[in-house]
Amino acid sequence: MTDQAMTERATNGDGERPRRGRRRGRRGYPDRAPVGESPKQPIADPEQARAICLSQLAWAPRTGSQLATAMRRRGVTDEVAEAILARFEDVGLIDDAAFAAAWVETRHSGRGVGRRKLAQELLNRGVAGDLVRSAVDSLPVDTERATALALVNRRLATTAFAGQPAALRARRLVGMLARKGYPAGLAYDVVREALLTQGAELPEVEIPIELDLDEAGLEPSGGLN
Repeated sequence: MTDQAMTERATNGDGERPRRGRRRGRRGYPDRAPVGESPKQPIADPEQARAICLSQLAWAPRTGSQLATAMRRRGVTDEVAEAILARFEDVGLIDDAAFAAAWVETRHSGRGVGRRKLAQELLNRGVAGDLVRSAVDSLPVDTERATALALVNRRLATTAFAGQPAALRARRLVGMLARKGYPAGLAYDVVREALLTQGAELPEVEIPIELDLDEAGLEPSGGLN
């Protein structure tokens, strides 16, 4: 092929290069929209919306807010979503109060999570503030304290704390309890008690043993003091 013929082929013979068509994906289909974008056609079929919610509930219990989010991401119309949520509440498939109570019980007994973190976790899942308050109020202060003490004693039994100064051990243990969601007063009191059994005495410091949920958007109440 001559140089002139090659040039004409590359430029369609009119001096301009041909425009490339839309990028194609596998099997010649156009590339899909990026993940997270809503589908072009909204879903207005209640059966499709119902199937989305049942699929979510098949994996684990969900709050009403979580199911609403799942439907919105799939493109379910607001009218259909509201109807499905109302129906699920009527038949007991959505029960945020029961969800919150079960969450507090399992997360505290299984993972040792304190009330502050439990409250934040529930709020992040869309549970209403009054239901969060009621759920964390159901956890007795004595039970929370006993769990915190067990966590501290378990950590003290590890070799990582062997030979460390009492002040350093106390700082690390209080930090561990804070990350678990325990208030500062309770954390220090429990750590001081645990170290005392090992012959290490810490100064007594008056720190209010309270649950401050201001950052979680809840008003403090007597039941969490």
